[in-house]
Amino acid sequence: MYLGKRVRLERIINRENGRTIIVPMDHGVTIGAVDGLLDMRVAVNDMAKGGADAVLMHKGLIRCSHRSAGKDIGLIVHLSASTALSPAGNTKTLVGTVEEGVKHGADCVSIHVNLGDPNERDMLADFGKVAESCDNWGMPLLAMVYARGPKVANGFDPDIVAHCARVGVELGADIVKVPYTGSMDTFANVITACCVPVVIAGGERMDSTRRILEMVHDSLMAGGAGISVGRNVFQHPRRVELIKALRAIVHEDAGVDEALAIVGE
Repeated sequence: MYLGKRVRLERIINRENGRTIIVPMDHGVTIGAVDGLLDMRVAVNDMAKGGADAVLMHKGLIRCSHRSAGKDIGLIVHLSASTALSPAGNTKTLVGTVEEGVKHGADCVSIHVNLGDPNERDMLADFGKVAESCDNWGMPLLAMVYARGPKVANGFDPDIVAHCARVGVELGADIVKVPYTGSMDTFANVITACCVPVVIAGGERMDSTRRILEMVHDSLMAGGAGISVGRNVFQHPRRVELIKALRAIVHEDAGVDEALAIVGE
């Protein structure tokens, strides 16, 4: 067996504790240019300075964000896309390949699947093809799996989130990203059903730094492997300090109050 996948995984997941801090920056395709991601080199540099393990973006942004200096940081290339302008915005389409990820120097690639969408079967078929290609190339695969569709009353329901995580691992993901269920007990059940690292999404902007830190802390206590949080990180007014605080929680087992002091609040 080739060790390429393991080597790449260790560039984005701490080999000592199995945890990671990922900052997604793929929002421009979905909702357009957003505050915090206008200058990609500055944004990536801030994440690296704070101590994030990896950033996630579409292939075209790599040329806009490669810094050629400063602290290294892992790269995850996102292969799925849709826009908020579409009448079928929850249907994700493949816009890249694993081979392109290899050419761009990716440490991992990611896809997005929305269970319950009328076009779910197409996204699942794409998932299977990408997972096979990842195995062929020794490339780790992160799967963002959410429940969004006419039959989904609550995408944060613990049973539904556990189903999402299970789909991710059963179809071949090496890391699964799902929403946080809101409590340690319910999220622990999600983790139990998934034998690969599970990271939480950040969701909509929060109005409190403490709430962000508490969510991360509690997800770890439930057995989570870290975070994949975008807007709540890169749009934070003290984002470098926030990443340092998140690093203290994720990699140093700091408490919420200790981390909040790092942010300066």
